[in-house]
Amino acid sequence: MNNNTIKVLIPTDFSVQSEFAYQMVKNLSKRSEMEVTFLHILDAPDTVSLSPEKEIVTCGEIDADYVKTQYDMAANKMADIKRKNAGVSTDIVLGNTTSQIVDYASDNNYDLIAMGTKGSSGFAERLIGSEAQHVARKSEVPVLTLMCDRSSLDLKNILLVHNFEENDNQSLDLLKSFIKVHNTSLHFLQITQSDSDHAKVKSNMDVFAKNNNLESFTPHILVDSNVEEGVTHFEQMHDVDIVCIGTHGKGGILHKSATERLINHLYKPVISYKIK
Repeated sequence: MNNNTIKVLIPTDFSVQSEFAYQMVKNLSKRSEMEVTFLHILDAPDTVSLSPEKEIVTCGEIDADYVKTQYDMAANKMADIKRKNAGVSTDIVLGNTTSQIVDYASDNNYDLIAMGTKGSSGFAERLIGSEAQHVARKSEVPVLTLMCDRSSLDLKNILLVHNFEENDNQSLDLLKSFIKVHNTSLHFLQITQSDSDHAKVKSNMDVFAKNNNLESFTPHILVDSNVEEGVTHFEQMHDVDIVCIGTHGKGGILHKSATERLINHLYKPVISYKIK
């Protein structure tokens, strides 16, 4: 973050979910200074590109006029977004949705990707998943996801879910900025599948807090069947505004990521970050 300004990228497909993301960011910007860019990705194969003059270039197998029509329609919608929301920037790129979001955020030094999501479940989750979960899996930039309108959210309590045996320094600048600006209370939660040495877990939490320059937190330990169930049960019992959780980026058909399951199922906003 440069001069305490948070650069936020909002991928948009012009759906209500994208609007949810912007309205939450707009609400947070009442206290946190934010620079917002809307990004639309025009899904196109590698053989289609956009020249510096915004001309569609193809290998000849794809109708350039059709792609240009789609581009112009998107450009009109982006112009409408810019007209209605003073101060925001917009951009359109061509390519694969997930990779373009991830690369754009990284290449342009964004601090946060904010995405509305419809979530995913059952067969679709196993084979396809949500775009938000795919971005969270691959992005080195923290990703904020939400399923519904959080435009009036008052950021009082952030829940950081972690295995605190992993207590190395992490990339938590965004979290620390929110805590400072919004005067937010921080809660640590470790989910265990059996009774554990609570003193040892709390000691690990202390080390994690020290290594990450987190001055104060409230410790919590919960026995549950898995992380997703534990977080769901915890937030039903406690006042939580945002859940923050790391990911090793190993989700997929053969690997069930707790972070990705929460993105797909939890109705609270989730901030995911890449664990070092």
